[in-house]
Amino acid sequence: MGWIIALIVGGVAGWLASLVMNRDASMGIFWNIVVGCVGSVVGNLVANQFGFAGSVKEFSITGLIIAVVGAVILLGIANLIQRGRVR
Repeated sequence: MGWIIALIVGGVAGWLASLVMNRDASMGIFWNIVVGCVGSVVGNLVANQFGFAGSVKEFSITGLIIAVVGAVILLGIANLIQRGRVR
């Protein structure tokens, strides 16, 4: 059951991050889920360095915020690689 919640929260986090980074038109639901789940891993790595902990396996606002921040970081890196600048 935890992986289903992780996919749903990952999808929401990826969608929110794509809105923040102005890439919503170029991403579908599949890529929102992928970016959100990978962004959650990146966000947890960054958050653990500062003493915060959050998980998307069980829904929490902290976990969602960490996943969104990680997804924004991931999309910023992707923009930097693709276009040479962050939008």
